[in-house]
Amino acid sequence: MKKKWWHNKTAYQIYPKSFLDTDGDGIGDLKGVIKKLDYLKNLGIDIIWLSPIYCSPLADQGYDISDYYNIDPRFGTMEDMDTLLAEAKKRDMHILMDLVVNHCSDEHEWFKKACEDPDGPYGKFFYIEDYKDGDKLPCNWRSYFGGPVWEKLPGHDDKIYFHAFHKKQPDLNWENPLLRKEVYKMINWWLDKGLDGFRIDAIINIKKLLPFRDFPADREDGLSSIINMIENAEGVGFFLNEMAEETFRKHNAFTVGEVFNAKEEELPLFIGDNGYFSSMFDFEEAIINASQKGGFNAKDVTAEQYKEAIFRSHSRMENIGFLSNIIENHDEPRGVSHFIPEKDLTETAKKMLAGIYYFMPGLPFIYQGQEIGMENVRFDSIDEYDDIATIDEYKVALSAGLSEKEALDAISKISRDNARTPYQWDDTKNAGFTTGKPWLSVNKNYCKINLASQITDPNSVFSFYKKMISVRDNSSYSDTLVYGKFTPYMKEVKNLLAYTREGDKKLLIIANFGNEKQTITLPKKVASVIISNTGRDAITDTNIELLGYEFLLCELYM
Repeated sequence: MKKKWWHNKTAYQIYPKSFLDTDGDGIGDLKGVIKKLDYLKNLGIDIIWLSPIYCSPLADQGYDISDYYNIDPRFGTMEDMDTLLAEAKKRDMHILMDLVVNHCSDEHEWFKKACEDPDGPYGKFFYIEDYKDGDKLPCNWRSYFGGPVWEKLPGHDDKIYFHAFHKKQPDLNWENPLLRKEVYKMINWWLDKGLDGFRIDAIINIKKLLPFRDFPADREDGLSSIINMIENAEGVGFFLNEMAEETFRKHNAFTVGEVFNAKEEELPLFIGDNGYFSSMFDFEEAIINASQKGGFNAKDVTAEQYKEAIFRSHSRMENIGFLSNIIENHDEPRGVSHFIPEKDLTETAKKMLAGIYYFMPGLPFIYQGQEIGMENVRFDSIDEYDDIATIDEYKVALSAGLSEKEALDAISKISRDNARTPYQWDDTKNAGFTTGKPWLSVNKNYCKINLASQITDPNSVFSFYKKMISVRDNSSYSDTLVYGKFTPYMKEVKNLLAYTREGDKKLLIIANFGNEKQTITLPKKVASVIISNTGRDAITDTNIELLGYEFLLCELYM
């Protein structure tokens, strides 16, 4: 595996709408990001990924783009973006944007022209089919946000268009080389402007299973999960390699793909030395207990399931490439609330979860607020939720026979809005996020959980994250933690999650993923305790009693 400039970095995802509002309109903005660059630099962040800030009607919070070449006025101006790029470079930081090219907005100029002339050149930028009321749809696939993937084309009663996501997000037809040329032109425009790369959204969806066909229905709505399409479509690699060749490779850009359902034998093609992307996210943990019936049917994640998922994903990537590791993002509930039982949700447990994922092989991503242990939010009514996927899940739960309270309880655990509540900077009104009315309610626990209360506390979750980053950056440990061999340790022991990283040093990462003490035999004597979430500073024996949710990073004698 060739060494790359980004291998030893730490990345941070910003959801701009909820990060920091500087003009009092209740929506975070680019000036807020610029204002907090020094905070992120102090934490130890090298790479910043911005969720979409392009012009958008926000049907899906910016993932429905109406103009790829402009900044939405809600977030600022192109001058603000230029300032951000310049200020980041002064601090030796790298900026990524979201690349959303499976679909655009129905308010994009391309789609407007397609509606004007479906048989013209822009009609071929999309999947548009002839259709009359009463006809059978081309396929029975269910969109990610519920309902069929087909919608009437505006202004045409005899035509329909395809949307894998929201009906205001028409899918782009990647089979059309003219469309691909326009996409590559846009990518290169941003890279020439000084952007360092992209996080690439929903990219596996660009290859459709053609001709369209039905799959067996899996719910009472008579529709079938669109995942069947992804699992059966062939040939996405042609598009991905062409895109990389025409754009990313020319600029030595860093790219991280949102990739689900990648086939085992194709992994080297995705993130090998000359892969389509630099890296791709590890989603093995995110899909634990996912249910075809809907989110309401998902079971709580156990420690053993979490261990099996992370060990499986990293073992299969050995000698292939770098995964990007997460415990949460803008599409997931808060990691500490998702993976730790509510009764055990302490700062000790939060630090344990952080330590487990952060030192795995790959590039660690921190999502805004994760570094202070932000938790899931609890809203009292479905009307308080904004996320379209959550609202659909609520309807699915009701149709399955759950009461309104039961449905609300179910979606509160899985809602994407859990991660989208405003960042909790301090204990002042609206958690210091805005002087106006926030676009989404602040989590009520902000007086207890906020950055101001943690930033100078050496025992806080924030300080734990900062120490982890500094250790991975430390020349004494960096080579081992970045490139060292990964080996699971005692994986058969229930609620024990342990592994070694071995290079010029031998490091042991060990965690008790439960609230009961465990006595463990270590593989070798401990030379030093590098990080502990319980204050343990030395280990003199190879037998050790781990406290509940205790985490340790130790150097072992070789």
